Amino acid sequence: MKKILRAFFIPLSFLMVFNLSAQESSDDMQIEDFDSIIDLEEGSDEKADLAEQRPLTILMAQQPLNLDIHTSTYSSEAQILDSLYDGLFSYDPKTLDPLPAIAESYKISRDKKRWTFTLRDDVTFSDGDKITAYTVRESWLSLLRTPGAPYASMLDCIKGAADYRNGLVSEKDVGITARNDKTLVITLLNPTAHLAKLLCHHAFAVCKVKDSGMTDTTVFTGAFTIQNQTENSLTLIKNERYWDAKNVRLPQITIQQSNELKDNSWKFNDGSADWISGMMDTNALLNKNTIRISAIFGTEYLFFSCKNKPWNDADFRNALLTAVPWDLLRQNSLVKASTLIYPLAGYQGVNGISETSPEDALEMMQDARKKLGIPQDEILTITFGISSTSERQKSQAELLKNAWEPLGVELKVQTTPDDRYIDSITGWNADIFSYSWIGDFADPIAFLELFRGGSTLNPSKWQNQKFDELIQKANESTDNGEHYKFLAQAEQILLDDGEVIPISHSISLHALNLQQVGGWYVNALDIHPYKYLYLKKAKVESAPNVI
Repeated sequence: MKKILRAFFIPLSFLMVFNLSAQESSDDMQIEDFDSIIDLEEGSDEKADLAEQRPLTILMAQQPLNLDIHTSTYSSEAQILDSLYDGLFSYDPKTLDPLPAIAESYKISRDKKRWTFTLRDDVTFSDGDKITAYTVRESWLSLLRTPGAPYASMLDCIKGAADYRNGLVSEKDVGITARNDKTLVITLLNPTAHLAKLLCHHAFAVCKVKDSGMTDTTVFTGAFTIQNQTENSLTLIKNERYWDAKNVRLPQITIQQSNELKDNSWKFNDGSADWISGMMDTNALLNKNTIRISAIFGTEYLFFSCKNKPWNDADFRNALLTAVPWDLLRQNSLVKASTLIYPLAGYQGVNGISETSPEDALEMMQDARKKLGIPQDEILTITFGISSTSERQKSQAELLKNAWEPLGVELKVQTTPDDRYIDSITGWNADIFSYSWIGDFADPIAFLELFRGGSTLNPSKWQNQKFDELIQKANESTDNGEHYKFLAQAEQILLDDGEVIPISHSISLHALNLQQVGGWYVNALDIHPYKYLYLKKAKVESAPNVI
């Protein structure tokens, strides 16, 4: 999921309580590592009191929302779409493990290449139409047919899926078969152990496909439906036709979009908002115990586009990386990143990028020029595409410009005012871009797919045959240790090729009073399904008078 670089203000005095290293531990550490997440409601058997339930208000960043499940990629949109649509599986709110959703049960063949799903009897769309195995099949075929659908290639593990989305075969050649209304069969090219986790993602949820082939965004399969939408707000109401409606507590959720940090904090203080996602001034919050900061399975990094010479050459890229002042580039990062992938438990053996040597960088650049016959005194131009509103990207550009000038490289900046900066990258002819990504499930493949040849999630167009072979081996392996070993080798190839500039691992920031709101848990992907939220019966203290 593409993550918005959400704005928030955390005063230095507040941050000093945090241990900023992802590798170290301390009694004062309050950034929660998702490999050892604290159960915020452990030991609580409190049930939702129906009399206490009322509309819940959430404040989040202001941005245009794309609520088409096949083309949406931002994490903030995923949070909403997970409440509007269900797939065969859905996320457990605490562990993110796959839970049966529209699929009541499933079985896997002995060779692990055939998954057979049995659908529930009582599943319908929000308009009352029945959902069948044929509906699921058509939803996925529609995804594969959708031009520019970012997650379509994640189904390449299914027989015929890659050829179908590339227009080489017909839909009858795709290994997605509806035997009858209740039975769906998926035939895979190879065993794919992470398939259940993958199918929790909103892109593979079930939607209604119109006769035109387009997704009907007015009909839903999830716990909520859209009642009203304006430029800066979205109102969701409980879907009474949802298959698990009896376990959905909240009658309504109002999402307000605002980038006014201090104003958002005061709305939270006076009870006008129940949850702030990212957009806040923590110094203005009266109850600091409501602040939730945690490490999540995400990374901010820069990557090279492989469109233009000589930056499509690894020797030139590595010369630039060796000149980068890494300490300065990462100095404002809470969790500094020398690798692309957050170090999950059991995933190891990757050597990160941290060494700076201007002298070595100059020699490497001279050797690279000699290899391609480029004169040593020729000024090379490299273009950094940034958002016109991002001060962070502007400062990164200035730092890199100063570091690369001694190598005879001139960094130029191109800007876009586009509110959806990351979506604009595909058609932009620049050499370096900024990216922030949260894995769609807690497995390294969720990041490495962004660089696999032929992937619809690969904006860089970087390709490496050995890398792709290792990804294939990892996907085929049913042994978790071997799976991680192949993926670590693949990440090492990516880093050694100088394709990415890791900066920081992501954190999430929320304001939420867990004495008042239940069903919300810290987790690796920062996904909090609205289906499980409820209001607790608790005494709410008034905010103190402040002059």
